[in-house]
Amino acid sequence: MNIHRFLRLTAQVVAMIFLLLAANAASADDILGYLTDKDGRYTGPTVEDNIARMDADKNGFADVFEVRAFLELEHGKGYEKALMDKWEASARGTSCTTPFSKELYVDKSN
Repeated sequence: MNIHRFLRLTAQVVAMIFLLLAANAASADDILGYLTDKDGRYTGPTVEDNIARMDADKNGFADVFEVRAFLELEHGKGYEKALMDKWEASARGTSCTTPFSKELYVDKSN
């Protein structure tokens, strides 16, 4: 690879990273300003408020399925899909693929 081309490409990548970081910082400032009062105190929803909003079956806690539904309503279908799939697989007991593990997760109370 030509050294000048490599340096130009590197400079472009660094510039893009800088612009992305600057955009994220500006966005964070906007959100922080929206969620604080004139004295700088947080006025946004509490953790309890958000859990209550996620708790669709009103049993007092939000499981991974309710969290996923809430986040997809807020951010669109497929939001953090890989992470949510992993959480759901873990919640269902299907995240371990070793043959003996199924016996550890199967509900034997039925």
